[in-house]
Amino acid sequence: MRRLDKSVLDLVEQRSTLQLFLLWIGTILLSSLCFWFGALVGEHGLIEGGRPVGADLNGFGSALYFSFVTATSIGYGDIVPSGFARVVAVAEAVTALLIFGAVVAKFVSHRQEELVSEIHRVTFEDRLDRIETNLHMVISELLAITAMTETKAPLNRINTRLESAVILFSGELRTTRDLLYQPRLLVEEGVLAAILATLASAMNVLAELLTLMPPEFARSQPLTITLDRVTGLAEEICGECVPHTYTPRLVFWMNQIQSTAQRLK
Repeated sequence: MRRLDKSVLDLVEQRSTLQLFLLWIGTILLSSLCFWFGALVGEHGLIEGGRPVGADLNGFGSALYFSFVTATSIGYGDIVPSGFARVVAVAEAVTALLIFGAVVAKFVSHRQEELVSEIHRVTFEDRLDRIETNLHMVISELLAITAMTETKAPLNRINTRLESAVILFSGELRTTRDLLYQPRLLVEEGVLAAILATLASAMNVLAELLTLMPPEFARSQPLTITLDRVTGLAEEICGECVPHTYTPRLVFWMNQIQSTAQRLK
């Protein structure tokens, strides 16, 4: 039963709304032909006003009308089935209601997919904005730490602030790396170029800051681990590393990020 349910659901999912609607119309037409054919062979299955529905064009119109009324489950009662027509009417009612329910579900599902896509788009764009904002924050923090080294601030304070900045930088670097490696995440070239340029700038500021550290500065274990993570992620960002083809402008910034990563070791 579960396999049957899944097969039926998959079959409905594979059909478009128009196909399901045409199938619903086809069910109505086929049922009306069955009613009318019964009248042709002498088996009058529809009774209208106390008299059997005939096999002429008027009779076909009555059969078509009754078929529509049955499919929509309205049931005015002006035409009633008898004999074999009762079986056809029941089968038509069940089939037509199921198909029409699938049509309605398709409309609702389509609307839900549009809403989900819009929510995803807005959320994704907001995430891209936050990446660039956080990268600018990282650059500002690294520049502030550089000023602290020039004023001979306590090394423990420098280490704490540097740990925090590098951890934030690592997270945004990982997100950018995922943008380049996942084909389903489509980003406009201008937006991605701005992110990569800011990322390359942050990498350069970080590399210069590490070279300015006094000899007595000892990297803490969390800082060492995070810097290794940053280096590993940055080395995976290059024109030849990523599995997709990008424009020369994007490749330029990727290669800049990878080359700067070598200075962090």
